[in-house]
Amino acid sequence: MAVTKEQYPEFMKMRSRARARAASPSAAIVHLPTGKVLAKGHNQRVQLNSNIRHGEMDALENLGRVNEGVFRECAMFTTLSPCIMFPLVVLAENENFVGGEDLLRSKGVEVVNLQNPEITKMMSDWIAGPVGQKVWNEDIGEVTA
Repeated sequence: MAVTKEQYPEFMKMRSRARARAASPSAAIVHLPTGKVLAKGHNQRVQLNSNIRHGEMDALENLGRVNEGVFRECAMFTTLSPCIMFPLVVLAENENFVGGEDLLRSKGVEVVNLQNPEITKMMSDWIAGPVGQKVWNEDIGEVTA
């Protein structure tokens, strides 16, 4: 997905508005390659007394639930590098989905995988079910036939 400088002005305008009205000037937008903006977010940590409403999280919250595959087409513009919030991440299993463990480790985050067989089975059973499969595919961006 190519990002062109023509797509920057909307983001820069949004960032300026965020700075003028927020405790933090951090902002983010989610958009399609066509340039269509799907969601905007601003750092809302102070306003909402929240630990997670960074600009990126606010944009994702404002986007709401999307159909499977949408995230594979999107890009996010953000004022700053996304935050890695914790020095330790403990996961129950990663057989059903391997995500960003290597990236986290490369940034100094300790990652502990409990490799819990009960959780692995619970997740695989849920993923295989009709509701689980749809929700799972939305979460990880898989498109089903």
